[in-house]
Amino acid sequence: MQPAPIKCLTQELLDEVAASSRSSPRGRQNYNFHDLTEKVQRFVNVLQMGTYVRPHRHLRAPSVNGFEFFVVIQGEVGILILNENGQILRSLRVSASGPTRAVELPEGTIHTLVALVPDTVILEFKEGPYEVAADKDFLPDFPAEGTAAAGELVLIWEAKFK
Repeated sequence: MQPAPIKCLTQELLDEVAASSRSSPRGRQNYNFHDLTEKVQRFVNVLQMGTYVRPHRHLRAPSVNGFEFFVVIQGEVGILILNENGQILRSLRVSASGPTRAVELPEGTIHTLVALVPDTVILEFKEGPYEVAADKDFLPDFPAEGTAAAGELVLIWEAKFK
């Protein structure tokens, strides 16, 4: 049996993923270090300013530890914590060079992310396996991705961090 490959997170890899995120209609791009069936999800998520992350929470099976851990390794992101009515309860500025560099959100925390500088890179960890149909529980009163209303909302959220 051949040993598993050693995987490195290099600036070259980040630059490649950032280039993909800049040309993506969503304004963001993931690079997975894990296979989707693995117990621990670990990936980088590169976000561009203006990307819309629809407010959501993760509701996993009781046997899964539902945390989500974000480490900003390049750039700066705003994390908004909301209640079930979509009201902002808390805002967190997380930066590769600031006083807060990582945040762990517990299961069921409704949140969204706002890229505050271009090519922001987040290293994320959460328990898997990844199940596309059950990964995110979106708040229904927020617009879908790609809509004008979503773009307007991003501008409002960005202003909260100025």
